[in-house]
Amino acid sequence: MNNRHVIAAWPFINGTPKWSAKKLVRTARKFKMPGVELLDVEHWPLLKKHNMICAATRSHTYVRGMNNLGHHTECLAILEDSISASATAGFPNVMTFTGLADTSDEKNGSVVSASDGMKNCIAGYKQIVGMAEKKGVTLILEPLNSKVDLPRQGHPGYQGDHINYCLEIIKAVGSPSLKLLFDVYHIQIMDGDLISHIRTNAEYIGHVQMAGVPGRRYISKNQEINYRAVIRAFEEIGYSGYLGHEWLPGRNAKRELRMSIENCTI
Repeated sequence: MNNRHVIAAWPFINGTPKWSAKKLVRTARKFKMPGVELLDVEHWPLLKKHNMICAATRSHTYVRGMNNLGHHTECLAILEDSISASATAGFPNVMTFTGLADTSDEKNGSVVSASDGMKNCIAGYKQIVGMAEKKGVTLILEPLNSKVDLPRQGHPGYQGDHINYCLEIIKAVGSPSLKLLFDVYHIQIMDGDLISHIRTNAEYIGHVQMAGVPGRRYISKNQEINYRAVIRAFEEIGYSGYLGHEWLPGRNAKRELRMSIENCTI
């Protein structure tokens, strides 16, 4: 599984010091990675030039998601564009989110209950999965932690903050083109029991993202997740997708990336 690692663009492009898209792609090549993830479409020609992939395409935000009927038109339009672009490029996945439960700070905003949010997500995804199926693209729904109230480490108010909530939506939609983005960092914070969740939900896992807990830093032996055991569990269930490094880099990001890969190698 070592050749399935990819780098998430936003932590590095928006990090300190900031990387350019060229440096991101160049670094992924240096580490013999098949590609990156969450890289803006404008930079995809860089990937195509080197026969690399974008393992997960960005779409609508986690703030304005599918749990709110008032956001459906916006989210569905963005998802259609992301699905089409990914299919044309030959890239596999498009990210999607439930959204925040409380949008009362918006014009005509409201607080969406957990049950209504789930119903709205199911209804919304049923409108778009047919297109994803035809295009050969998978929508990946991400649970985010609502617990950590620190910039870029948590998302207070996010409705799909528990893995089982997202899985209920996925199962109700019942399409092979809607799966779970198993973000090890977020799921550990909210639910724990990682290996059991991996084994129980093998058929629903479409993509994996990783970071150290606590702090969302690079993957080391000094954090609470034993990533080698987690990676072994993914291998045992036959997961053949990508492993996205979505952690906040320090000033020696290349060294941290090397150490993260080493600490995921079994």
